[in-house]
Amino acid sequence: MVSWAFGNGLFIVDKGVGSEVRGIYFDEYADNEINLDGITGCLRDLKSIKQQYPEIKTILSVGGGGEGSKPFPLVASSSIVRSMFAQSARNMVDAYGLDGIDIDWEHPSDPRQGHHYVQLLAAIRKSLPAPKYLLTSALPAGEWALKNIDLGQAAAQLDLINLMTYDFSGPGTDACGHHAQLYSPKTPHNDAAKVSCHSAVTYLLSKGVPSRKILLGVPTYGRSFLGATKVGDRFTGGGGEEGIFEYKDLPRPGAAVQFDEAVGAVYSIGGDGGFVTYDDPRTVQRKAEFAKQQGLGGLFFWTGTGDTRDDRSLVQAGYRALHSS
Repeated sequence: MVSWAFGNGLFIVDKGVGSEVRGIYFDEYADNEINLDGITGCLRDLKSIKQQYPEIKTILSVGGGGEGSKPFPLVASSSIVRSMFAQSARNMVDAYGLDGIDIDWEHPSDPRQGHHYVQLLAAIRKSLPAPKYLLTSALPAGEWALKNIDLGQAAAQLDLINLMTYDFSGPGTDACGHHAQLYSPKTPHNDAAKVSCHSAVTYLLSKGVPSRKILLGVPTYGRSFLGATKVGDRFTGGGGEEGIFEYKDLPRPGAAVQFDEAVGAVYSIGGDGGFVTYDDPRTVQRKAEFAKQQGLGGLFFWTGTGDTRDDRSLVQAGYRALHSS
């Protein structure tokens, strides 16, 4: 699965998506009025993609970080509003020829909201019955948020769970660290370092989530920590745009790339990024192998625009590894 985000009123849907892509998620900020290739709006532009690659599933993602998820507590708390939301989701899916809806509520903050989240999924599932329609949801990797949700009940309503196994470390942590490590280190330097792809998958499986419904998230961007040279260092800020460099712009000029074999993570040191943690084809291959070993549904990438088209492509590396014998 490859995800694209919309912003600033315009996003051009890439006609060059290849056969390695099995699904595309678009978020709800797509402008419906801009004329693209003779078709009005980004959502309508998907019709040409579907004609070229009919096997691709197109899913509209609702919510997201920050302001995007603010309406969910109110929407999900009322049975009437849940039903209205579910019907509007069905109308949107049918109007634009989409395959389904993704709920990206970041995040239910207590067990009551977690219960309402499951009720919202049930209402949407009723309006978008399987197998004709797909219903997916993005969930965080940290137990601090997952503990508020009955994951077994949620999984019963969902076709797939997009497990957001990234952003473990960032501007909100007290020290720099790997932001998408496959395994936790033997001696974590802080609580954030205890979280990993392995720990998140293990937790979901322990709560009754079928492994085949889990997609492991891969970031196509790196997080920068200025003033740091190793995991656990304090930092003074972040380089790039709000502490982020897209993968296609990494490593930074003059930076030295290192591979942490023990935890399955890549990082670079130097240049204008300081300590930058990210994924490369080596780590993606290991994550794909892990996904196969665990019987997961596959990988998803956030977001498609950060990848590169050359032989360093993360999407292509994941596809090759998932389909290798």
